[in-house]
Amino acid sequence: MRQLIPDLSSIDGQSDLETVYALPASRHVRANFISSIDGVIELKGLSRTLSGPADRAAFMSMRAVADVVLVGAGTVRAERYGPIKLDDAARGRRVERGLQPLPGLAIVSGTGGLDPRAPIFAASQRPLVLTTALVATERPDLGQVADVVVCGDDRVDTTFMLDALSERGLVRVLCEGGPTLLKSLLTDHLVDELCLTLSPVIAGSGHRSLTGDRSFEPPLTFDLVGLLEADGMLLTRYRSLDRE
Repeated sequence: MRQLIPDLSSIDGQSDLETVYALPASRHVRANFISSIDGVIELKGLSRTLSGPADRAAFMSMRAVADVVLVGAGTVRAERYGPIKLDDAARGRRVERGLQPLPGLAIVSGTGGLDPRAPIFAASQRPLVLTTALVATERPDLGQVADVVVCGDDRVDTTFMLDALSERGLVRVLCEGGPTLLKSLLTDHLVDELCLTLSPVIAGSGHRSLTGDRSFEPPLTFDLVGLLEADGMLLTRYRSLDRE
């Protein structure tokens, strides 16, 4: 893997990648997505069909430096999420940085559409479920497999959600999707950084795009601060100018 921006260098292994994706100790929201050249974020309903070794390596490195992985319930269902896992070396590097061996996991659900028997609830580390007061009342079974955090009455308030994570010491947030959650965070100007991998394919119409039919007026603006290349994939890192 080659780094092209901010300087030319070779990236050798996961430790180097974790250095590239290192996060500040203050509150920071990073969103990580992959898309085709023409902006499609899924093939056959799955983002991983666009992925490859380089993208997966970056994906794991971003997890390795985050306090918490934030993901929408729809993505949990579609991608069949399981518990967060890192190899022993990555866990050791996290501990050396003063972090927990594994990042936390926070699932955002405005409707409570989660199965307590799903693999994501099978680990000893209980995830957070960030949801509404209504869901918390109607789905007491979720409290048996997760720590349920109320983040609004009838909809999940994204600002309240991030505040709730910060109160638990989870300030370095990695959002892994889906597009509905990303659109909410972008609408509320809460994304500090967008890491977007461009997969060298063109998918055509009939697939979901990064923000769907959502328009932003004025457009959100970003600055390219990092660029990696491997196997024809471009791994970009954009800093939000609207958050400065």
